[in-house]
Amino acid sequence: MSSGVQPSQECLEKFQELKTGKKLSYVIYGLSDDKRSIIVLKTSEDKDFDKFIAELPEKECRWAVYDFEFELPGGEGTRNKLTFVMWSPDDANVRNKMVFASSKDALRRRLEGIHIEIQATEYSEITKEAILDKALRR
Repeated sequence: MSSGVQPSQECLEKFQELKTGKKLSYVIYGLSDDKRSIIVLKTSEDKDFDKFIAELPEKECRWAVYDFEFELPGGEGTRNKLTFVMWSPDDANVRNKMVFASSKDALRRRLEGIHIEIQATEYSEITKEAILDKALRR
């Protein structure tokens, strides 16, 4: 197998829509059934972080981009940071985890304007606090 599978055109279009349109809150990506391309599995305008996390299955890998909105400390206003999530749960199929790991860069490189990257193997690693911590450090 080559260095991973490539994202479909729709992946890039939905990312641009998220980045520029300010309507979408997140895009969730996965592999096509034949495991030959990266496809969009879901888009949402719902800003609820818990709903976003609930979209990440317990035993399947996903990539996602979440438009993370947060308050700056000291009341300096609100900011948004595009957050790339690599979700690779411990219970996922080992072969799938390998394909996801090797394909991550093919997707990630095409998504310009990502500020934060999170790799998580369990839900406790992908919290608002973890993302906020990274957001405030940049």
